[in-house]
Amino acid sequence: MLLQLNIQNFAIVRSLDIDWQQGMTTITGETGAGKSIAIDALGLCLGERATTNVVRPNCKKAELAASFEITKNRPAKRWLKQHDLMPDEECILRRVISAEGRSKSYINGSQVPLTQLKELGHLLINIHGQHDHQLIVKANEQRRILDDYADHKHLLDDIKYYYQQWHLLTKELEQLQESKLQREAQQQLLQYQVTELDEFSLQADEFKTLESDYKRHSHAQDILNETLHNLQILSENEQFNIVDSLRQCCESITSLSKIDVQLSDIANLLNESLISIDDANNDLKHYYDGLDLDPEAYSAIEERYSLAVQLAKKHQLSPEKLVEHHAQLKQELLSISGDETRLINVIDEIAKTKQSYHDSAVLLSASRNKSAIKLSKLISKNMQALNMPHGQFLIDVQQNDVKSVNVNGIDDVNFLVSINPGQAQEAMNKVASGGELSRISLAMQVILADKVVIPTLIFDEVDVGISGPTADMVGTKLQQLAKNTQVICVTHLPQVASKGHQQLFVAKLTDGEHTETTVTELSAQSRIKEIARLLAGNSITEHSLANAQELLAS
Repeated sequence: MLLQLNIQNFAIVRSLDIDWQQGMTTITGETGAGKSIAIDALGLCLGERATTNVVRPNCKKAELAASFEITKNRPAKRWLKQHDLMPDEECILRRVISAEGRSKSYINGSQVPLTQLKELGHLLINIHGQHDHQLIVKANEQRRILDDYADHKHLLDDIKYYYQQWHLLTKELEQLQESKLQREAQQQLLQYQVTELDEFSLQADEFKTLESDYKRHSHAQDILNETLHNLQILSENEQFNIVDSLRQCCESITSLSKIDVQLSDIANLLNESLISIDDANNDLKHYYDGLDLDPEAYSAIEERYSLAVQLAKKHQLSPEKLVEHHAQLKQELLSISGDETRLINVIDEIAKTKQSYHDSAVLLSASRNKSAIKLSKLISKNMQALNMPHGQFLIDVQQNDVKSVNVNGIDDVNFLVSINPGQAQEAMNKVASGGELSRISLAMQVILADKVVIPTLIFDEVDVGISGPTADMVGTKLQQLAKNTQVICVTHLPQVASKGHQQLFVAKLTDGEHTETTVTELSAQSRIKEIARLLAGNSITEHSLANAQELLAS
């Protein structure tokens, strides 16, 4: 419940501290005094949008803080725990608004986004404004009221989930279908390219071998001639060759090293050189003997090598990267084929999701119809208690096109009412006056407030257009509601004001230059005078005072 509200430099308020009690608190005051100013300030604490004119003239900022007792408010405690904002004892919401319109929000001393202030605020207070009755003629509001009473959030969540899934899938299907022609053209090109590369079937590292074989065969005659010439120099020229000459040199120096040991190292080097040159000569001879430069083989190598170069040029890359590119094209082709498969799957998923949506929508519709019967009877009963003795209320739930998918389900919800005997039930805005709409709205709010458990309910002049015995009935309804919930009511009716367990009086003071609003908790004696003022205006008489005492006593 709301414990305290502190207001600093807000509108025409300089400084206010308001302590709130359990039960029902009524707020009264003269016209134009600013009876709703505390409610407006509280709304900002709960995350409503701020404007620059909320700051008191000639002040830099407005500061607003509301304290709440949340010991029994499990949803609020759960939310605070989830966001690491648990208080020690009380929960404090604070808002600071600069004269330029910038604002900062705090929960239990920690700065938070405004959205979090609003989320938590919905778990602490429910504010019903004086124009709420104008909303109940709208189809969306009528459906919301029925759903709130039915308390079938799990069904609404299912509908929302399947609707979102259906929406995402249909969007994906549209994208797949829009790109289908482009995808088909790309698939044809990729299929041609992959088939061509499949037929060529170049293997990993094959091009390096192919390039080496091509160079060898294309220089075959030079290789044969030069290899033979060098063999002649090394060993096969009978008149002079390197191997024979070096062997003679080795034998001579080795012989001399036996005479002079200083030649031993030179002899060793020459012998090692002879071994190396002899090995090189043998390897070269083996290479020469093994040369197989078949013209037919060369023709096949040349053709494959040329085709590899042509394909690489066609794909604008080096031949060494052709195998990797081939693999990439295969993957792209597989991906496009996957898109086609995905298109088929999406169509199937849409059908299944739509069926799940319809099944859930049917359950929601059944729940709405069941709750509509109960709520219609309750509202009719409350209408009759609010001085509409012949009032009859009917919530008409009709299924619309079951083939469509809507975030709110398949139902059209309409509130129908008749006020007088023999009058057909019609849409409320056709048969109910402003005052009657206000009473019907209040009847709904009382019922819903009892159904949807919020610790604090605020009614901001919801009794507009009501007077006489009806006003007394309204006050009684609100007082009954306050047995289980903290009720705060801004009112101009003495019959309602007198029902409060606590009464606050709002006054506007001015010295000709400055204006200030004050809020005072009335004593028992002061309440009599204020109720008398509400009854008789500024001309308070003994009779009006007696009437006031009688109202308070009742």
